[in-house]
Amino acid sequence: MVALILSIIVTAALAALVYVYGSRRPTGTPLTWGEAMVGSVYAFFLTFLVFGVVPHQWLTLAENELSFRADRLFTFWGLVVPQSEGGWFPFNITLRAVSDSIAAIIYIVALGIMVKMFIDWQSRSKEKKDAGVIPTSTYGRPLVKRG
Repeated sequence: MVALILSIIVTAALAALVYVYGSRRPTGTPLTWGEAMVGSVYAFFLTFLVFGVVPHQWLTLAENELSFRADRLFTFWGLVVPQSEGGWFPFNITLRAVSDSIAAIIYIVALGIMVKMFIDWQSRSKEKKDAGVIPTSTYGRPLVKRG
């Protein structure tokens, strides 16, 4: 449990640092070779944490401490009892399938967050360029009346 929570906290902190660095870095600044290498290693490590460590820690927790094994059925506190056990639900769902489904949800959510981070990083200069721009006429004069 501690390993899963710690891996989620470290991953969230490293992802937040991307936004902190992106807000401080001036747009249009040329990227040096060293910055590109550090950025690529950082992005690879963050991807490794998101898609490797966090789901692994969840599956380890589910298998060992929570006992989500293939021989145990998902009954949802007696509400979803399969027909093979005398209930109404038409098929059996094992707890292994539930833990794998949660791992798949972790992957899907992480992919969505990663795409949003890519979009935010690529569009960070557009927000700053449009801020504070006074529209001008074709002659270059400001259209806003100064008072």
